Amino acid sequence: MTKFFKYFQYAYLIFAGFFLVRGFYELEENPNMAYILWAMAALVLFMFFFRRRYISKFDNRNNNGDSK
Repeated sequence: MTKFFKYFQYAYLIFAGFFLVRGFYELEENPNMAYILWAMAALVLFMFFFRRRYISKFDNRNNNGDSK
């Protein structure tokens, strides 16, 4: 199951790219929506790095044999 999550974390980068590009397209017509989309992209990037660190900690704990 952790292999699935290792690959699924890259979907966060795809969504961040989508929100960034969509924000640039919306900037001229609706700047408020562009700012919301950029905030969503920032949140998604944060989630990517958070999940990546969490998964690596989980793998390190499993490899060391600790049961904490």
